[in-house]
Amino acid sequence: MNRWLLPEDIADVLPPEARKVEALRRAILDLYQSYGYELVAPPLLEFLDSLLTGTGADLNLQTFKLVDQLSGRTLGLRADMTPQVARIDAHLLNRKGVTRLCYAGSIAHARAPLGSATREELQLGAEIYGCATKEADFEAISLLLKTLNLAGLNKVYFDLSHAGVLAGILEGHNLAKEDISAMFALLQSKDRPRLAQWAQCLPAKTAQALVALTQCNGPCEEVLKSAKGMLPKHQLIDDALAQLNMLATAVASLSDEVEISIDLADLRGYQYHSGVMFAAYVDQLPQPIARGGRYDHVGQAFGRSRPATGFSLDLLTLANLAPSAPRKSAIVAPWSSDPALSAKIAELRNAGEVVVEVMPGEEVESAEYMCDRELLKQANSWNVVKK
Repeated sequence: MNRWLLPEDIADVLPPEARKVEALRRAILDLYQSYGYELVAPPLLEFLDSLLTGTGADLNLQTFKLVDQLSGRTLGLRADMTPQVARIDAHLLNRKGVTRLCYAGSIAHARAPLGSATREELQLGAEIYGCATKEADFEAISLLLKTLNLAGLNKVYFDLSHAGVLAGILEGHNLAKEDISAMFALLQSKDRPRLAQWAQCLPAKTAQALVALTQCNGPCEEVLKSAKGMLPKHQLIDDALAQLNMLATAVASLSDEVEISIDLADLRGYQYHSGVMFAAYVDQLPQPIARGGRYDHVGQAFGRSRPATGFSLDLLTLANLAPSAPRKSAIVAPWSSDPALSAKIAELRNAGEVVVEVMPGEEVESAEYMCDRELLKQANSWNVVKK
């Protein structure tokens, strides 16, 4: 057995990629801090019943489980940090006003998610709690776009949807959980014949509206116009379309390189989303680089319902798409106990230089640093000389 082999869909992050990931993480968290977001670090392990509370219930099959040897209770290895952050806001911070929180940490999936090649991600995100207005949704979206810009991803395709549209169509219909899952799959794949067949048990107007959702995708103005004509007249639907119109107009003003569309059948995460939903795409990736939206009832499971909106993404994927920085210049210095040399090395490092101390005969091998200079003793002083 090769002891150095890793489990399937698990990988090491090697230099200089690890440095790029860390530099990007620092830059993004500094950006969030400039907006007033506070950093939280939930635990990697929690009791399973707490970890799967609220939005986490849908993650049961994706969660690694183990037994705590101290308490005998089942623990879970988090597969999503969003429910944990909601718990912190609702139960630990317990503030009355608006709270902005951000986070960055490892998550693991029992199986690689659809469209992903790895079971481990470095999840990064930002959430706004206690604000139910469209301004909070706009702030979350604008912050997401700035996050992508930091990684050099300026051309973004932004897809909007709204949970209120489907809520208005299905109001008064108590569907079983398995029926809802089947409906989501058909809507997502836009399989109109099978969706129409599945919806035969529903009233004709409801069935027609569900099929119409699969046609409501494309440029914002066209989709909103056709949705008003194809979907039933309902307050929830009217409010949702109005919110999408206002938000699409606001996001379009942020950048000419953001292409905005609406897809009313894109309802992934509908089980816990309560309002605007969005996904960001880039040319280099077939699946969304980030997802987010409003989930106003997530805190209810923790005893305190709070308006909430935000987004998350995988930092490892983002860093992989970001342009690589050139190798950093470094200085080679001999390993010596000379106090003058030690003082010179400390001076250079304090000035931001990379100094690698090597022993006689040692070869410096580095994918991250280019050792193009060296410290040499000339007369009675140590000087930096090009190699």
